[in-house]
Amino acid sequence: MSALRLNARLAQRDADFDVTLDDGEVLAVLGPNGAGKSTLLALIAGLLRPDEGTVAIGDTVVTDTRSGIFVPPHARGVAMLAQQALLFPHMTVSRNVAYAPRSKGQGRSRAAAAAQRWLRAVDAEHLADRRPSQLSGGQAQRVAVARALAAEPRILLLDEPMSALDVTAAPSLRRLLREVLRDDRRTAVMVTHDLLDALAIATKVIVVENGRVVEAGPVRDVLTSPRSAFAARLAGVNLISGTMAEPGVLHTLWGAAIFGSGELPPGSPAVALFTPGAVSVHLDRPHASPRNVLEVTIAEMDVHGNTVRIRGADQPDGAPGLSADVTAAAVADLDLVPGLTVYFAVKAHEVGLHPSPAG
Repeated sequence: MSALRLNARLAQRDADFDVTLDDGEVLAVLGPNGAGKSTLLALIAGLLRPDEGTVAIGDTVVTDTRSGIFVPPHARGVAMLAQQALLFPHMTVSRNVAYAPRSKGQGRSRAAAAAQRWLRAVDAEHLADRRPSQLSGGQAQRVAVARALAAEPRILLLDEPMSALDVTAAPSLRRLLREVLRDDRRTAVMVTHDLLDALAIATKVIVVENGRVVEAGPVRDVLTSPRSAFAARLAGVNLISGTMAEPGVLHTLWGAAIFGSGELPPGSPAVALFTPGAVSVHLDRPHASPRNVLEVTIAEMDVHGNTVRIRGADQPDGAPGLSADVTAAAVADLDLVPGLTVYFAVKAHEVGLHPSPAG
C-alpha cells in the first residue's frame, strides 16, 4: 500500500499541514509562491524534520516526533522528480535509469533489463546509449521519469516537472505522466502552477496558502467551485469573502452586502463566486436590477479571445481584484482605461454563495 498520512508542524516556516492521500491517488498541490508547497514535499521526503507530527506511507510510519522515529530519505520509498532532470552527466541514459536498481543491490543484467523496460514505458528506449548532454529538455525529463520509476517508489514526488520545458515538450510529458501515474494507479504528489497539470494528471487537489491547506477535494470540485482566492484566480472566477448575514445575503469585511444563491447559516464564513462574463460595466451606478453593484477602479485590461477582461484594483480586504469580460465595442463606447472608476454589476442569480475554507 502507498497511501499517505501526514500531520506535521514546522514552526520555522510557519507550516502546519494535514494531508491524506489514498493508495493510487495523484494529488496536485496548488498555491502562490512562498505558500509552503515545497516544504510539504520536503516533509514527505524526509528532507525536513517537523517540530511535531507524524508521516506514514502505507502501513509504515516514517516520521513520529513523539516516539523519535525518523526514517532517512533514501529508506522511505520516495522518489523525487524536480524541475530539472538532474541526470548524471558522465553516464549514458541506460545507466542513469539503472542506477536506482543497482543501488538496491540488483545485478548488472537485471538492472539493465529494468532500465530498458522503463525507457520503453516512457518512449525513450531509442535514447539508451546517449549522454544527457545529447538530449533535449523534453527527452531529459522523460528519462528522469524513467529513472524515478525504476526505483519502484511507493510515492512519487513531482516538483513542477513541466516548468522548465518549452510549449511543445510540456504536453507530451503531461500525457506521459497521466499514463504512468493515473492509468497504473501510482500514488504521487505533484506541485504545480499550471491548471492543465492538475486537470490532466491529478485526481485530487489541495490549495496551500501561508503554510496551511485551505482547500481540498476532487479536481473538478475545487476548480469549478473554488473557495480560496488563489483557486478562484486560477479557475478564472471572481471571489468575495465575508460572513452570512441571512439566507442569500453575504456581508463583506468592508460593509457591502452581496446577494446570491445558497442556503448557509447566518454567521458562517462564506464566499461569493461569479464569473467575469456575468458582470456588466457601467460608468454611473445603476439603480434598477441587478442587485449587486460594486465600485471598482480599473487596474488593467487584457484581450481574452473575442473579449476584453477588465481587472479591478485589489478588494478592500486585500483579496485579488474583481474581473469583468466585455466586448471591444463596449470598451470603446465607455472609453474604459486603467485608473477609471466604474461600477461592476451582477445579478443575484449569477452569484453562488458557498462555505469558506475558514469555516
